[in-house]
Amino acid sequence: MSIKNTPLPATRALKKLGQDIREARKRRRIPMQLAADRASISRATLSKIEKGDEGVSLGAYAKIIFVLGMIDRLANLADPSVDELGLELEAENLPKRIRISRKEKELD
Repeated sequence: MSIKNTPLPATRALKKLGQDIREARKRRRIPMQLAADRASISRATLSKIEKGDEGVSLGAYAKIIFVLGMIDRLANLADPSVDELGLELEAENLPKRIRISRKEKELD
């Protein structure tokens, strides 16, 4: 018996991702076997992906997302320019004042 330590929000996100991948494949009218072949993964792995299985490698997820033509979305998933929390934390750490050192004044 294995104990899962994956946080519930992460588990839910993977399940949603799997459902979204399945829907995208169906909208494109691509049968499971053909999609799996194009992604160089097994049909069983694709089935696990579409169920949101956390044991499937990110590489396998990336392959099927590529086959579906959505790889740019994966590439920008953790883009720092849209990381709201990171940008807020960075803004909080900006100095209140900026001083020029004596050495820098002498150089001017």
